[in-house]
Amino acid sequence: MRKLSSLVAAGLVLALAGVGTATAEAKPANQGAQLQLQQAAPPRGKAAATANPLYRTGRLADSNCSPGDLPRGSTAAYKRFLQRVTNCLNASWSTQFRKARLSFSKPRLRIVTKKVRTACGPWSSGADGLYCSGDRTMYMLITKTQLRNPYALGITRLMAHEYGHHVQQISGIWNYYWAARNSSGKSMQLQLSRRSELQAECFSAVFMNTVADSLPVNQDEWDRTVQWFRQNGHKAWAQNDHGKGSSQAAWMNRGFNSGQVGACNTWKVSARYVA
Repeated sequence: MRKLSSLVAAGLVLALAGVGTATAEAKPANQGAQLQLQQAAPPRGKAAATANPLYRTGRLADSNCSPGDLPRGSTAAYKRFLQRVTNCLNASWSTQFRKARLSFSKPRLRIVTKKVRTACGPWSSGADGLYCSGDRTMYMLITKTQLRNPYALGITRLMAHEYGHHVQQISGIWNYYWAARNSSGKSMQLQLSRRSELQAECFSAVFMNTVADSLPVNQDEWDRTVQWFRQNGHKAWAQNDHGKGSSQAAWMNRGFNSGQVGACNTWKVSARYVA
């Protein structure tokens, strides 16, 4: 389980919100107008979180993801793995957004070998990866420890979690989240943060379901990962803004066992399920 500790709880970072740009998904010129007409406006207000069209799109699309080997000591192989996993995430989620008739844009990926300042501020202590909405970028940190003991499941899970925040950003979910957060007291702010983080973790688990055969994801290995979160997932956070370990484990299993995007609606459930 030593491999897990460097890539799990420390990587679940929710960056400060900001205004930024994103690279639009490429579309054939002769289809652009038609696709634009078919797109629905993203929901507004609380419904953006509680009744998002993504929840009605069923299973997350399979990207046939095979990111390849992850040998020890190779920075080039590690970077290639991160890019390929990102491509898989783009393929799965772009299909899902089309099914929801929502506009899709890819996040940027920036791979770093040391902690950098992002558009959302300083790098969070202990984090191996983060998503910044200010520039819609996933930042992934490659450390010497990770190079010595690369862990494909942990790396993929972390990337899929950060990508989950991008999904929240471009689907309109975060519009409600930040508006509600800015008008709430401390206790409610923490609860809203937990709803956001636990949803991103569930989105991650849904993606892990789609790559179970191609990555591959061994069921015993997944169960050990979930158990690690149950016991340790809350320990990286000074305040309860990511959820108890038991809550994290529950939403991981919910997403992985169903493979359904709609299983991850953390915004409509009772507060006890996002404790």
